Amino acid sequence: MIERREATIERNTSETQISLSFAVDGEGNASLETGVPFLTHMLDLFTKHGKFDLSITANGDTEVDDHHTTEDIGIVLGQALKEALGDKKGIRRYGNAFVPMDDALAQVVVDLSNRPHLELRGEIPASRVGTFDTELVHEFLWKLAIEARMNLHVIVHYGHNTHHIIEAVFKAMARALDEATSIDPRVKGIPSTKGML
Repeated sequence: MIERREATIERNTSETQISLSFAVDGEGNASLETGVPFLTHMLDLFTKHGKFDLSITANGDTEVDDHHTTEDIGIVLGQALKEALGDKKGIRRYGNAFVPMDDALAQVVVDLSNRPHLELRGEIPASRVGTFDTELVHEFLWKLAIEARMNLHVIVHYGHNTHHIIEAVFKAMARALDEATSIDPRVKGIPSTKGML
């Protein structure tokens, strides 16, 4: 029986108060109170497609804008992913997923390498989806990659509907992370010639 890989993180600042629980080996269950409706939608489908379990209660200064809340949820989710994976023994380490969403096609490739890097290529056509500022997608992904200490490469191959593009990105990221975090019975110990990640 594999021990359940999970973590709970709290972050309290003058701008946001966040409590987040994340389980790698979940069933796609989400309980999300982010205060940012579009982000809630993206994290709900991220959880479902990654087969994770995710619970978030966040209170932030959304009367200013969604920046601090979105950024800080990215930070806390990254910290929880890193903590839940522990020493990373037996994981596949790499993941790659293509996801179409109507007119849009996104690809996400990850390496749980302990070397943080974000590469985001492609266009997000509109500056807003509803009340959500789409430049916050980069902010969220950047902070997630830094705190999870992973290589995160996001490629939007094409698409013209901004909602579809971002949704394809979050679904592809979920599926790539599901692959990368999964246990490969052939992997003995840490999947690196360095002996550590």
